[in-house]
Amino acid sequence: MNRQAKRLMARQKAAEERVRAQQVQRRPMPTERKRRTPPRQFLKEVRQELKKVNWPTREELTAYTVVVLVSVVVLTSFVFGLDYVFSKGVLHFFAHRHH
Repeated sequence: MNRQAKRLMARQKAAEERVRAQQVQRRPMPTERKRRTPPRQFLKEVRQELKKVNWPTREELTAYTVVVLVSVVVLTSFVFGLDYVFSKGVLHFFAHRHH
């Protein structure tokens, strides 16, 4: 067996070992399944978390509601205005092009 044949065999073995190593890495590791929380425990934990929430006062809630409603009215009016202007512009442009 000459040197070239030995090198070729060594390369083939190395390639086979790399393939085996990749196959081993690809196998999913068995994961432990999480146990479901019973409904009573879940609701108890939800109640505990809700006690930690910093709820807004009535005045803050009213102020936030007004801000949201005003924002909706302003943005809706803006989009309506743009739509109106563009539709009139397009109709005007194409009406004059046909005559």
